[in-house]
Amino acid sequence: MILVRAELADLPRLLKFRTDAAAWLTQLGIDQWSKPFPADHIAESIRRGEVFMIKEAPHWDAAATVTLDRDADPRLWTPEERSEDALYVHKLSVDRRYAGADLGGRILDWCGDRAARVGAQWLRLDAWTTNPRLHSYYRAKGFTHVRTSDDPSVVSGWAAQRPAAFSSTHGLDDSDLEGVTAG
Repeated sequence: MILVRAELADLPRLLKFRTDAAAWLTQLGIDQWSKPFPADHIAESIRRGEVFMIKEAPHWDAAATVTLDRDADPRLWTPEERSEDALYVHKLSVDRRYAGADLGGRILDWCGDRAARVGAQWLRLDAWTTNPRLHSYYRAKGFTHVRTSDDPSVVSGWAAQRPAAFSSTHGLDDSDLEGVTAG
């Protein structure tokens, strides 16, 4: 699998990741991502070079996507935590065709490797507050739950982190991503 930086032309596919995931989650009785995400927000992340697509080959459809940035939600992370060097995982989605192959885990390991390479101390994320299955998944991937926000405006309020760590075992080829510093 290779990682490529998303381009604005990929925006429809990135939005489809969310709608497909929302449909699958709805079948499981989970309301995650049930509201459409603003396309302009994703477009801004693409312009900043923070959105990545994971593919089997350069011209194939994406198998997964992740946004990796320094965008710490102040409703989730304290001022002290925001002052620590960290990268944040957002919008991680794996196409259902690749479910069960631990592609999500490999992407998280790549993100942790990226964080270590830029000198960050932490890899952090937030997850949908009412999705305990996802919380368990992240715990199994080495994340420690920090807190869950009680702010009613925060739907993705389960905050977690793990130390940034170099990884050579994720198996994702990022050699075409020269100069990626994630923010």
